[in-house]
Amino acid sequence: MDEIVRKAMAKWPQVPALYGWLGLDRRGRWLLQGKVVEREPLIDFIGRNYEHDELGRWFFQNGPQRAYIELAYTPWVLRANGQGDLETHTREPVTAINACWLDDNGSLLLEWKRGVGLLDDSDLSWAFERLTDARGEPMAEAALLAALDSLPNADADAVFLNYGGQRLTLAAVQSADVPALFGFQRKPQATANES
Repeated sequence: MDEIVRKAMAKWPQVPALYGWLGLDRRGRWLLQGKVVEREPLIDFIGRNYEHDELGRWFFQNGPQRAYIELAYTPWVLRANGQGDLETHTREPVTAINACWLDDNGSLLLEWKRGVGLLDDSDLSWAFERLTDARGEPMAEAALLAALDSLPNADADAVFLNYGGQRLTLAAVQSADVPALFGFQRKPQATANES
């Protein structure tokens, strides 16, 4: 968090929070009242001051005011950079992945040290290049698609994701279960004592 933000919070501790103004789309773009934020300094400022509270509500701390963020899906969106490594929509490097899932809509979810992130769908080719069978061998497209289709019913490890020296089993998850599973709120609301 920026030092100027910390000082503003200390100076004005009782500023009411905002709800419904800021969002994060499935591509990792900040939305201000539904419009994509395009100014790089503002994008960077939001990213540096992006956090969550104990209720799983993600927010941007804008000086003394907290602006809660409506999430299109997950609190993080991950992208492949030019070297094949992952980074978040806030440009934080992702050096290790703890687990990975394919949801019922075909979205790839990756858990890293700060929570769960959706892989930007423009980087799905990055994932396909890293998916292997149980022997660690690349899979032909037809075999991979068949394995992914049967993933929710698979009894054994069928598909793996290789990243940063790790080999992770690709599991299935229902998209509706993701917020509860990872402890976040997609559409934060004020609590009774905040109203």
